[in-house]
Amino acid sequence: MDASFTAEQDEIRRTLREVLHKRCGPHELRAALDTPAGHDAALWTALTEQLGLPGLALPEKYGGVGCSVTELALACEETGRALAPTPLLATAGLAAPLLLALGTDAQRADLLPRLASGTLTAALALPGPGLTTALALTGGNDGDWAGGGRAGGVQARRGHGDAWRLYGEADQVLDGHSAGILLVAAHTGGFARSRTLLFLVPGDAAGLVRIRQTALDPTRPRARVQLRNVEAALLGASDADVPAALSALGDGLAALLACEAVGAADRALERTVEYVGQRAQFGRLIGSFQAVKHRLADVHVQVRAARSAAYYAAWATAHEERVGGLALAQALQALRTAAGEAIQLHGGIGFTWEHEAHLYFKRAAGDELLFGPVHRLRAHAADEARLFERTEVAV
Repeated sequence: MDASFTAEQDEIRRTLREVLHKRCGPHELRAALDTPAGHDAALWTALTEQLGLPGLALPEKYGGVGCSVTELALACEETGRALAPTPLLATAGLAAPLLLALGTDAQRADLLPRLASGTLTAALALPGPGLTTALALTGGNDGDWAGGGRAGGVQARRGHGDAWRLYGEADQVLDGHSAGILLVAAHTGGFARSRTLLFLVPGDAAGLVRIRQTALDPTRPRARVQLRNVEAALLGASDADVPAALSALGDGLAALLACEAVGAADRALERTVEYVGQRAQFGRLIGSFQAVKHRLADVHVQVRAARSAAYYAAWATAHEERVGGLALAQALQALRTAAGEAIQLHGGIGFTWEHEAHLYFKRAAGDELLFGPVHRLRAHAADEARLFERTEVAV
């Protein structure tokens, strides 16, 4: 493994940081959160046209850049630093890999170039709070997360010809309220022969109702998606192994999320160090107090360790190694610590709504609710590695 970055990777990080610094400051961020879409359309256009972010990890024949997950993870680290609310994670991290893995040639040729260019955004709709289970991050994805063939979740039945009809509801769909197309996981075949398939639903389909939900983390907008006898197209073939595809997707997504969390933690630490070097108490800068130095040193060590784990996870994903869950656990813990210390060491101003410290704390708490918690990520990784499995020793 070569731990150094290539010139291309360094250029991606530098250019993206410059764009976000100009277009996604604290005022622009808050203005974007108040829009119906929950993100700045002009910023998304800049990220797609200038940098081609949605197509970084897509093949060139589909209009992508042809890079690996590593480059996309480095881009996510920069968007995490700025807490940039964009459809990048939902489109490039969740939907595009599934289209590439399961879609027919016609579906890939139609949808992937539009996703790569940013003219079309996508979202993955999974019933209930089952995202981490379906992606095999906190447990095996062979459970009833998609409805189990019973009432609840999303159900599918055949319509006329190749058309299908979907009915049901999915909560906590990332960017589901604004996506141009939805990938909906639904059960079909009844209870006895139930199986999970993925379906394509246009954002303007008749009978589709999308409601933006109030979220703990406003920088990670999500929606409730209701399907009322909605016509849909099957993604790929009817014998596709959807649980296996989702499980394979989970490790790459965990690497992206880990890099996002590392970027946010690093920025929270950076802002705190700046503040304690300016704020004076008892005639001294508070950053000169030994207790403050120790606390920030502990945060620094956690962030550095999390960054190493996240980078390795991004590299390992491209080489078919599965360590994303552990890296995500490390990064989420580092972000929670950095955001908590940022609020504490900013004192009274850190608790105010006007300061952005609370946004980093909400990102930490929100991501743990969506993709964790940390102890479950680690427990599942330990189970997969059989760390605590008993072995019988013959006497």
